[in-house]
Amino acid sequence: MNPKPNIVNLPVYKPGKPIDEVKKELGLEEVIKLASNENPYGASPSAKAAIIADLDNLFLYPDGSAADLTAALAGHLGVQSENIIFGCGSDEIIALICRAFFLPGDETIMADQTFSVYKSNADIEGAVTIEVPLADGTHDLDGMLARVTDKTKVIWICNPNNPTGTIVPHNALVQFLDAVPAGVMVVLDEAYFEYVTDESYTDGIKLLEQYPNLVVLRTFSKIYGLAALRIGYGVASPQIINLINKVREPFNTSRLAQAGALAALADQDYVAECRRLNSEGIVQLQEEFRRLGLHSFPANGNFIMVDVRKPAVEVFEALLRLGIIVRAGHRLYPTYIRVTVGSAEQNKAFISALEQTLSEQEVRA
Repeated sequence: MNPKPNIVNLPVYKPGKPIDEVKKELGLEEVIKLASNENPYGASPSAKAAIIADLDNLFLYPDGSAADLTAALAGHLGVQSENIIFGCGSDEIIALICRAFFLPGDETIMADQTFSVYKSNADIEGAVTIEVPLADGTHDLDGMLARVTDKTKVIWICNPNNPTGTIVPHNALVQFLDAVPAGVMVVLDEAYFEYVTDESYTDGIKLLEQYPNLVVLRTFSKIYGLAALRIGYGVASPQIINLINKVREPFNTSRLAQAGALAALADQDYVAECRRLNSEGIVQLQEEFRRLGLHSFPANGNFIMVDVRKPAVEVFEALLRLGIIVRAGHRLYPTYIRVTVGSAEQNKAFISALEQTLSEQEVRA
């Protein structure tokens, strides 16, 4: 078998280690996973009830157009149904954009440390990735503009950025969009939109009428707590949505995902409570990092990237043995780990384990 040459050296995405796997490997009874930016409080009770209520319909195919969910989301966002496309997580929308718009040799621009799925899907389609270094963990928009050529098809902005957690504020984003050529698509990935409390942050949906080359991505995996069901969405002009729909597989979101998302969307009180608890968790962790003398990037999602001043992979392994799963291995930040904001109890357990780990490593040094 001869695979496409451009995927031979493509790395396989490595998710956070599963809890059961860590328990089995290390013989642990209790493990706290703070690696995949999941909502520690889970889905809303109404979403769970809607999923259970639909279990008798598992023999039926889902609605391929997700009509009810599309209508509800359109009303929630203040757009038309024609502006929305659903996917198996927002990851699938990224893949569909690449499938629909990239030809081999096209160029795409992104930060040098951001969500890895942008690059992997561009690579699959034979596009050339231009990576622009972050500036203090934040997208360098001027640097990205400087790399635009007549071959540029798509620019990716993760806002808040994963893994650093920084944001591009409203004014900077608007100035950037004003300067981007109309024929270049800008994909604004707002997977953590609902967590952000910084008043300088912008709602990308409100910019769509002004910028027809803009696509906004969001998901039900994060604050809505439906990561297991894999459902996310893109919002853009009807023309762009129509083109992406042409390469979408039928029935790409399940009945249970649609039912859960519809109920979760209606429970905005639960969303607000999760946002409040997350903000408290950020403060809790940041105060502890300051006490320990550790630098962390500003946190605007439900995770924090912190410099542990030791090889991050070693700290990751040590924390793993103590029953705490975090994320390490960021190629440009070798001494940083990314930790999901957990419940107050989970955060406390993480800090205790981190403090123990750093103390033990100091002694060995």
